[in-house]
Amino acid sequence: MRHLLLLLPLLLATPQARAQEPGGPHGSHARELVVNDAALVPHERPSVVSGEVTTKRFRILHTAGATVAARELAAQIEGIRDGFGNILGRDWPGVTEIRLGKDRAEFEALALPGGRPPSWAVALAYPAHQIILLNARSLHEPDGQQTLRHELAHVALGQLAKDWPRWFQEGVAQNVTGERYSLTHYSALFRAVTQERVFTFEDLEDDWPDHPADVEVAYAQSAAFIAHLSGKFGPEAMGLLVDGVRNGEPFEQAFGKAFRISLSLEEKDWREGLAARYGWLPLTTSSALLWLVASALCVAAYVRRRQQKEARLAEMAAQDVAEDAALRVLAAQASALPGTLPGSEVTGPVPELAWPEWPAATASANEPDSLEPRESQDAPGRAHEAPSHADEPREALSEESPVDPPAEAEDLGDPRGPRSPKPTLH
Repeated sequence: MRHLLLLLPLLLATPQARAQEPGGPHGSHARELVVNDAALVPHERPSVVSGEVTTKRFRILHTAGATVAARELAAQIEGIRDGFGNILGRDWPGVTEIRLGKDRAEFEALALPGGRPPSWAVALAYPAHQIILLNARSLHEPDGQQTLRHELAHVALGQLAKDWPRWFQEGVAQNVTGERYSLTHYSALFRAVTQERVFTFEDLEDDWPDHPADVEVAYAQSAAFIAHLSGKFGPEAMGLLVDGVRNGEPFEQAFGKAFRISLSLEEKDWREGLAARYGWLPLTTSSALLWLVASALCVAAYVRRRQQKEARLAEMAAQDVAEDAALRVLAAQASALPGTLPGSEVTGPVPELAWPEWPAATASANEPDSLEPRESQDAPGRAHEAPSHADEPREALSEESPVDPPAEAEDLGDPRGPRSPKPTLH
């Protein structure tokens, strides 16, 4: 639920227009342009063209720097054109010319006289002349294939018939390119449905909104309605619509004949189902949302794991610093010990510090008399030995009285005076 709440601001947010120059289109098509001026007359082959690659239904004129891109495009262009039949149900006649330049200067040099592309465009379509102008670098960008398909859709509709409504052209182009599956389109329709700002197709027949948020809604609902018609009636009915418009019938009349229902009634039926497809209910039950939430949970788990790892590394670093400080303190204490030169380093184990022992005389004065025999400290470095009775039986010694200390002890000049006799152990 928390991740769902995080997703809602994205769906309700107002989209921002892409960076562009004044006069350019808004939204995801800010780098494409359609010139429907039939008065433009193609002149002879431009001087920058160095070669030509032909296929069954295409002629690719390219500059020297775009030779490799032209060959790559020729290998896939026929398959792209075949996919248009799944939506329109018809293929446009003739051979389509594609002009390919490697950079901006060559891109502009390949344009028709009087039809120079604006600085923000990387693709240009002349549907009346069945010519597409492309910058080769744009084909290797993430949306390069979408740009190519979008321009082909405009050429196809321009060759099949005239006077198509604006919403129909843009809707077909987005279904051909697959743009209708984007999250941007879903969020735009979600916002339009919840705020009750869905346009009528009558308002989108000729003019396009100016506000970026409204432009996104116009593109999204046009793509969604074309997908609805194609899914409900199939390519055959779409082909009948194309045939009727090509024969000169008004669009709404051809629409009624092809789909057996008027445009207004079909639009009303489509609008009534928008809440079920783009409202709050599908947002909470959609499998795509479940995948989105699962992805968000994985990201959150990864972030949490990374934070825990960083915290552990920081804790280990702090422990290392503390251990280094403790070692420095011990080294300083060891250097202060007697016999250690100042400034010298201790290479061996640090000696254990201990309290000094009490002097022997003081300890003897404070301790009580012991029953154990003690060594005499009369002379330095000598111990006063008790008389040996090794030659007498142990039993005789136990019965005799304690042996008095020899008289010589008094002559040694012991300052402590005569000692009391030592007890004999029984």
